[in-house]
Parts: sequence; structure tokens; C-alpha cells
Amino acid sequence: MLSTISHIFKNECPNCYKGKVFADKSFFFSVGFPKMNTHCSHCNYKFEKEPGYFFGAMFVNYAITVGQALITFFVASRFFDKIFDFRILFIIGFVILALSFFNIRLSRMIWIYAFKNYRN
Repeated sequence: MLSTISHIFKNECPNCYKGKVFADKSFFFSVGFPKMNTHCSHCNYKFEKEPGYFFGAMFVNYAITVGQALITFFVASRFFDKIFDFRILFIIGFVILALSFFNIRLSRMIWIYAFKNYRN
């Protein structure tokens, strides 16, 4: 399990663990919509199995974003007198926007690894 998480964050191919899924240099600090390779450069593994394959990754992205928003709320609420202060919404919005490009990459990697062939 830890090795799978490590491969996800290293942007490695789910089949051979040598090629890269995203063409971007940095997995963590890239701005803009991610540029994915269509196939692994090492083993020729096809990342997008069919048109609309990454539609389900949107739900993974939603779950990640909700988790980040909840964590941000609980951390930020400690710095205000009221339990719910209107200013917390701006903080949550900023965190969600700041992490959105990372979340797209992470959700797609989780989606690819969730549906890879584990029999090999």
C-alpha cells in the first residue's frame, strides 16, 4: 500500500513504475490543466482506456476537495472567536483554488491506479 502511494506521488506508470503519466516536469507545482502522456514511454501502457475514462476521477477530486475544505475549516476556526466566522469561507476558497491543479493530477493518478491490472 505504501509503495502504491509512493508511485502515485512520483507520477509513475502503474504498469512498469518507470515511465511518467504526466508530461509536466513537476507533479506538485504545475499551473494549468495537466498534460498527460497517452502511453508510457517505457512499456507502452495506455493510460486512457476509453473516451471519458477520467470522468470518474472528478468524483475522486470532489472527495479530496471536500476533505481539504473540512481540514481547512477545523484548522482556521481555531484562530477566530466564533465557531463559524464568515472570513473562514474566504480562507477555504483560497485553499481550494490553490490546490486545484494538484488535485486534478492526484485524482487522475488515483483513478488510474484503482483500475490497473493487479494480476501482473
